[in-house]
Amino acid sequence: MEIYLVRHTETICEKGICYGQSDVNIAEPFDAIFSKIISELPEEAVIFSSPLKRCVILAKYIQDNIKTISYQEDERLKEMNFGDWELKNWNEIPSEELNPWMEDFVNLKVTNGESFVELHERVGYFLSDKISKIDQPIVIVAHAGIIRSILCHQTSLPLKEAFNNKVDFGQVIKIDF
Repeated sequence: MEIYLVRHTETICEKGICYGQSDVNIAEPFDAIFSKIISELPEEAVIFSSPLKRCVILAKYIQDNIKTISYQEDERLKEMNFGDWELKNWNEIPSEELNPWMEDFVNLKVTNGESFVELHERVGYFLSDKISKIDQPIVIVAHAGIIRSILCHQTSLPLKEAFNNKVDFGQVIKIDF
């Protein structure tokens, strides 16, 4: 089955801000990049989206511009929860907190947040709950962490190597799942 993984476009956050599950808006103008994204998608599909507005705005645009079989927002597609680091500049996070996490982001979680393995588990639940039952093309509008997790599920890439998968803003990655 064809799955189109679509990362949201750039946000209004200045570079260097950790925004994870914070509900930040996307930068405008976005019409040109949205049109490019549409050109890379199938003519009809089932659409799933993170409920965060940076994904919903794009997902609704896709819904309006292709034949949509169904549309659903799913909490399990939210970006990683960075807890106490949300909306902080990465440079302002104390090194005694940041460095251990950078060494083992897979297993360590930020205070009041989650680890990458926890994100990966919820993505796995989403895939087995939703994706396995669909035989039409699927579009998933989500975040870099979610897309990397799906790619790890698909290829059995170890989670510690998830960042080997480059995922740009507005990028469409087609996979056969």
